[in-house]
Amino acid sequence: MTGDDPREEPREFEDEASGTAADAVAVDEGATPLRADGGAAGADDVALDPWGSSTVSDYRKLFDEFGIEEFDDVLDEVPHPHYLMRRGVIFGQRDYRSVIRALQNDEPAAVLSGFMPTGDPHIGHKLVFDEIIWHQQQGAEAHALIADLEANAARGLSWEEIDEHARSYLLSLLALGFDPEDGDLYRQSENREVQDLAFDLGAEANFSEFQAIYGFDGETDVSHMQSVVTQMADILYPQLDEPKPTVIPVGPDQDPHVRLARDLAERMRFFKVSKAYASFELEADERELVAEFYERLDPADFDDEQLRCVHVAETLEETPLAELGVGASTLESVLTKLNEGGMEPLRPRTRFSDRRATDAAFDALIEAIEGEKRVYENHVDAFEIDRAEAEELAREIEVENGGYGFQPPSSIYHRFMTGLTGGKMSSSIPASHISLLDDPEDGYDKVKSATTGGRETAEEQREKGGKADECPVYELYAYLLAGDDDEFAKRVYDECVGGERLCGDCKEQAAQLMKEFLEEHQQKRAEVEELLEEADIELESPRRR
Repeated sequence: MTGDDPREEPREFEDEASGTAADAVAVDEGATPLRADGGAAGADDVALDPWGSSTVSDYRKLFDEFGIEEFDDVLDEVPHPHYLMRRGVIFGQRDYRSVIRALQNDEPAAVLSGFMPTGDPHIGHKLVFDEIIWHQQQGAEAHALIADLEANAARGLSWEEIDEHARSYLLSLLALGFDPEDGDLYRQSENREVQDLAFDLGAEANFSEFQAIYGFDGETDVSHMQSVVTQMADILYPQLDEPKPTVIPVGPDQDPHVRLARDLAERMRFFKVSKAYASFELEADERELVAEFYERLDPADFDDEQLRCVHVAETLEETPLAELGVGASTLESVLTKLNEGGMEPLRPRTRFSDRRATDAAFDALIEAIEGEKRVYENHVDAFEIDRAEAEELAREIEVENGGYGFQPPSSIYHRFMTGLTGGKMSSSIPASHISLLDDPEDGYDKVKSATTGGRETAEEQREKGGKADECPVYELYAYLLAGDDDEFAKRVYDECVGGERLCGDCKEQAAQLMKEFLEEHQQKRAEVEELLEEADIELESPRRR
């Protein structure tokens, strides 16, 4: 490195008092150098609102309250992980292993995310741009969409405003490395396949569900509700040509959309595949109880060669409720079903339940199942096929008979960037964020004016060290300015918490890097103008009046 490189060792540090901030990235002294641990400032609780000002005070709550899983659980399996993954900026996931396996084995996979063009793209949006591009580089089929119907319906933007902002988003995406020849760009309003799929999905959703998920009420206009179904179609769109693992990179505020899309993907399936023990249906907790006693009991104890429903019912009736680990209502339901089953043998089997299959598809499934099977009016029980094989067979039959065969979409979640003024980064507060269109000098000035995690005095900081975990400026290094250089980001952190680095010079270094990033990015935006004109996407909406 040369002396002109802002990443060189900083000059003599300036003294500067500092304010407070929130979510940042910490260092794990183990094998992975940079980890995140906090939450965005200004949030008292977890509330995920796709159209509101969601903040998260403690990201760990998302694991318990919404079932998001830790990204750390799968990090070691990811081929060539992006630095946002390595540093814990991407902190959560749902079912991401299916995507990882596809990437590892060079099998079909897809990535999709959308952008609501309500303002200029800023450095927070760059996280999603980077995630799409990284997946594309790893071999995934890449889709990026402009959520113009949502912008018009949920935010009331005019089509002229939407066109202007959409162009800016697309230019930044291309400038950062998205390959339009090997990827798909589209607008919701111009994609007929998405709109047709939205119509089909709408038949499986209802207003009470939207009330529960999004808080819609009698004042919510129909277009807003329709935009939700369109987003569900966006999420499943990459699977229209063939079912495949698909990941949706989003912030945690978009998780309600992901959960609904996963539910709708299941509801659109022709068949549900599950494990069963008798011809009748058991709920999940009931099935677990029966499975336990099926494994525990010996048919010979009942002078029989097979374990039958009445045998398990008799044993359950003789077992104290406290030892069963279920509620009284569950036990009562199980006993009723078992007694009605009488002398029917209990045997583990794989069940194919008819959800919305055509008669032709149901008949084709029966024909395709090999080995012993039992055919009922609304389901088929197979005794010689395991669950994974059954899932694949059901999907194959569905697709061959005109169904979608959707796989539930996966998702990964990145942290909200902290605003430069503390609290959440907000497009409505110019000083809190840096637009990718900002004049580089303005970007420099915003960083120089940013709140930091430094101590009250330089002397105290030298003695106690800075609070990098609470510093929006350090977050800039970890999320963006250090790029793929983990050693550089770690050095900044170590110097800060060790008391060697004071805020003035740290901000000077960050401000210079930000200025250089904006200069380079905007030059690349100019270079890809022609590429955007040639891309297969409408840049001016025909809905403009």
